[in-house]
Amino acid sequence: MVDTPVVLAPMAGITNAAFRQLCREQGAGLYVCEMITSRGIVEGDRKTRAMLSFDPGERVRSVQLYGVDPGTMARATEILCNEYGVGHVDLNFGCPVPKVTRKGGGAALPYKRDRLAAILRETVKAGERYRVPVTMKTRMGIDEDHLTFLDAGRIAQEAGCAAIALHGRTARQAYSGQANWDAIAELVQAVDIPVLGNGDIWEASDALRMVQHTGAAGVVVGRGCLGRPWLFRDLADAFAGKETRTLPTLGEVAIMVRRHGELLAALAGEQHGLTDLRKHMAWYFKGFPVGGDLRRGLGMISSFAELDRLLGQLDPDVPFPVAELGIPRGRQGTPRDRVALPAGWLDDTSGRDLDLGAAEVGISGG
Repeated sequence: MVDTPVVLAPMAGITNAAFRQLCREQGAGLYVCEMITSRGIVEGDRKTRAMLSFDPGERVRSVQLYGVDPGTMARATEILCNEYGVGHVDLNFGCPVPKVTRKGGGAALPYKRDRLAAILRETVKAGERYRVPVTMKTRMGIDEDHLTFLDAGRIAQEAGCAAIALHGRTARQAYSGQANWDAIAELVQAVDIPVLGNGDIWEASDALRMVQHTGAAGVVVGRGCLGRPWLFRDLADAFAGKETRTLPTLGEVAIMVRRHGELLAALAGEQHGLTDLRKHMAWYFKGFPVGGDLRRGLGMISSFAELDRLLGQLDPDVPFPVAELGIPRGRQGTPRDRVALPAGWLDDTSGRDLDLGAAEVGISGG
């Protein structure tokens, strides 16, 4: 599907068409749209449909689809392929957010093996009608006592999934601690379909180490590219056998921020686009000597006039803060005491006849 075995992980509120284009301008790979719900697509929800925005340069339109009902997932896949020209559908069974897992969705669902199998079979069948591959993303399990990734891999393979991505953490861990790359290696040995490794890819060298350690066919990159879209340039070079470590000056980062703002404005208008840019500022300037007043101002911009005035106050010659290399970015936190689950969820592993409709309400985009 893609020449470079690198996938941009869908991140709620982040991986819209503007951010995907920005990353794609830096390097090669597969760039996945924000997670959307199958019910939202089928019922024509305005917010969900609006998120299905692609720029002309996206050679493969890739969407991550969330759902809990086999028929609805299949119908949503048909709509994506037929009406939106989507060329790849990734199914989300890895979301650890409590509002999702407490209703039986996300990382909780693979515990119900029969339900998972039914969803995968029907969705793959729908994709096959359009020659569109279906993949799935999952986690190691609910917690260390309820691991599901090996069964999920076997089920995915039997259902005809093109690949499976494994985040080497449990739902209980969320984004805390270290990713377990040994689990990824174990899954590689257990299935014949390609396995993509996810977790703790902060630099291009981490991606190469993961592939070497696990035997994975490629990597999925999430938090490591926050405020660092040039990471995809380093990743493309690394998998091409070239050693590249992009270290932009403060002035070059400012140019990247301006470009990001332009793409967001083209997508949503100047005010809404630049308001959306605010969340990225702390990531872009992490580790740089930028004063508090200037940081606060950048976090409140809503026009290009404001943005240009503030970016103009930066010293363009300040070098990249190399101490930030390899440091985790974005969400981290601590392990949860327990994973929120529906009452009696762990009593059986089938889930074939459960009514999980409530698990889809209002979570397009995460």
